[in-house]
Amino acid sequence: MNWYLQNGKDSDVVISSRVRIARNLAEVPFPTKFSKEQAKKVLETIKEITPSIGYGLKFINLNDLDDLTKVSLVEKHVISPEFAMNKDKASAMLLNDEENICMMINEEDHIRLQVFASGLELENLKNLVIEIDERLDKMLHYAIHEKYGYLTACPTNVGTAMRASVMVHLPALSMTGNINKILNIVNGFGMNIRGIYGEGTQSQGDIYQISNNQTLGLTENDIIKNLNVITEQVIEQERMARKYLAKNSIDLEDRVYRAYGTLAYATKLSSDECKKLLSYVKLGTDLGMIKELNDSKVTKLYLYNQPANLQKYVGRPLDCYEREIKRPEVMKEIMKD
Repeated sequence: MNWYLQNGKDSDVVISSRVRIARNLAEVPFPTKFSKEQAKKVLETIKEITPSIGYGLKFINLNDLDDLTKVSLVEKHVISPEFAMNKDKASAMLLNDEENICMMINEEDHIRLQVFASGLELENLKNLVIEIDERLDKMLHYAIHEKYGYLTACPTNVGTAMRASVMVHLPALSMTGNINKILNIVNGFGMNIRGIYGEGTQSQGDIYQISNNQTLGLTENDIIKNLNVITEQVIEQERMARKYLAKNSIDLEDRVYRAYGTLAYATKLSSDECKKLLSYVKLGTDLGMIKELNDSKVTKLYLYNQPANLQKYVGRPLDCYEREIKRPEVMKEIMKD
């Protein structure tokens, strides 16, 4: 089963975890500076070693994918929006069937290796990404500096070049008005807290991404340990806020059941409205208020609410209006399944 349809540790608050490393080849300029021939050289080099990497990874040229498939991968957070829109550069990715390992080639760096899991799984993901990186290191000549570590296109990634992140669902902190206080605390601990697609994006449906903002002067273990500590505190604060709200259960139940009722009986829904409803529906399911749903159904509702994956589910392209009509039909289908 694909990783994003599973539920993991602390999944009432932590939707998913990701660990990403950036690497560049020593003999080729960074993607911001290389020529088309050099970009192709990077692709050929990676394609040649793909069978030796293992993990069921397949080489996929980005130009061989239709736009809908690319956007569906962005919605699953498997590739970045910038990478999906990359039409000029020669770009490709290595991807396995579970889609929990993805290597973007010629994004901002020559290699962006990402591993994913549902729930809070930072330690396991760190071990997996290091394991794959060690295999790559034997086959490739990395750009590395004795003092500064791995060299990257963006100076903020120099050092370990590792970014770890968690996607968290914080509806109770939003409802109690404590969300800004938590955001400030997280930022004060050397972490970034952003919208669901990272830098420059807004939170949607009370979902936030927390990640480290320092890669130089820290070890991989430091990065994971620090993010784990912060995430555990955020989980605790969110669960305390949920307990507080549950004391005034009439107000909370009213919001939850209204959201569930709209989702169950609406005939037209936009993606943004659906995300807001799903935030309350997930909260109600996690608190045991909504008995008709479980974690895996809620996870499917989140995935197939999104425009590209909704069209993938239906099996044909839909314009914006058609999606708003089809979305509640698909939501009902998943809820009854």
